[in-house]
Amino acid sequence: MRAATVAPTTAEQRAFEHWQARRRWARAGLVYALMLGFAIIFVGPLLFATISSLRTDPLAYPPTLAIPQLQPGNWTAAARLGQAGARDRWFGGFAPGAVVPFEIAYFVPDGIEVIEPEVVVPRRRPGAGLGAVLAIEFAADYAEVYDLRRLPDVPMTVGDGDLTISGRRVAYAFEVRYLGEGPEIDRLPLDVTATVGMRYLESTLTASRLERRGRTASFDNITPGVLGYVLRNYVRTFNEVRSPATLQSLFLVWIGNSFTFAFFRIVVTLAIASMAGYALARLRFRGRGLIFMLVLFSQMVPLQVLFISNYLVLRDGIVTVGDFTLSSLWGYPGGMLNSLTGLIFVTALNAGAVFIMKQFFESIPREVEEAAMIDGASHWRRYWSVVMPMARPALGALTILTFQGAWNDFFWPFIVLTSPETIKTLPIGLLSFRNTYGAVGDWGLILAGAVMSAIPVIILFIVFQRYFLEGVSFGGGKE
Repeated sequence: MRAATVAPTTAEQRAFEHWQARRRWARAGLVYALMLGFAIIFVGPLLFATISSLRTDPLAYPPTLAIPQLQPGNWTAAARLGQAGARDRWFGGFAPGAVVPFEIAYFVPDGIEVIEPEVVVPRRRPGAGLGAVLAIEFAADYAEVYDLRRLPDVPMTVGDGDLTISGRRVAYAFEVRYLGEGPEIDRLPLDVTATVGMRYLESTLTASRLERRGRTASFDNITPGVLGYVLRNYVRTFNEVRSPATLQSLFLVWIGNSFTFAFFRIVVTLAIASMAGYALARLRFRGRGLIFMLVLFSQMVPLQVLFISNYLVLRDGIVTVGDFTLSSLWGYPGGMLNSLTGLIFVTALNAGAVFIMKQFFESIPREVEEAAMIDGASHWRRYWSVVMPMARPALGALTILTFQGAWNDFFWPFIVLTSPETIKTLPIGLLSFRNTYGAVGDWGLILAGAVMSAIPVIILFIVFQRYFLEGVSFGGGKE
């Protein structure tokens, strides 16, 4: 006889369903936790670099995310001071007629004599590198401190380790005025030096740094405006890095050169890769297999192997008839070094792009082209009107890969583009940042430039990411 089966009760069935639901949620939570962990690992350094690029001194220890540039109180103060200095809440400045009110407070322990602090507008240049050699106007030539007065003291105690120190809060208020007529100046630095024993507490705008063992509260700019305060290092990359001859912003020039190089490299790569890939995938001709093997072989050749020969071609050209050289076709009879044309000439052809397009074209059903062939479409017509619209996922992915490769390319631009400064691309310009500002420890400007160099790649990936999804779904479909 068969053993009788006992049907589960309603309570047991409900408990089993709850157990399954908890198991599903546990699996989903584990997956999301892993994804979050990977996101922190990969995005964390970029996020920390972005926050550090906002700091006045990114090397300050200990590292922290609670920086003055991210405090709303400083945003409000920076906007108010920028309005007082140049009637500009966003980027501030110091203009004729300005009257800038400012306050600073100290903690003075009991028994310490209070001496009025020294308030000075110093003749301070904005930074190192090119900012240290350009002719600029100094706010110290037009500014004067007025009406320095002591505010009522407030008793207070502070903790110093295991000790509690009693004393009082001593605050001073004053104004910095623009005397007479003159140019509008983009920054108003300030130094406030107190006597020994007085400890800096706070001010209208948080001090950029404390010097002379904390006696001097130094401000790089007390009229920055909210954007000039938060994005100070980013503003500096455009304002300080200029050509000594033309005063043109080199950072803008480098960005334009990188976009130009990336654009033409994308156009040339997509055109050649799509046509060559279509020919290798669809056309039948003698030597097709050999050509494809050469394409695969060229991917295995390291860049350094072709370095000398390609460099000589760019420098001297290829003599064909008399003094005529290959570079003469592009208007460079003396060679294509120090030109974006020469850079595109040696980097545009990419065997990997041809291989990607060939493989994608082979995944497209032939019946689609056969239908167009019945209607009398030529090879060119089928390529342009039938196959290319279906190849958008591959073209989008190739656009991202090509742009990223061109935008971040360092080796060939470093070899080809040597002088003048206005011909360089952004990665080579960032190297100039490293050599110029890194030597004096001004890493804020370097980090700002590096973060901005990553933004176009991120934006392009966000715009074209759907083509990756389309490529996956198309590749998974049945023919």
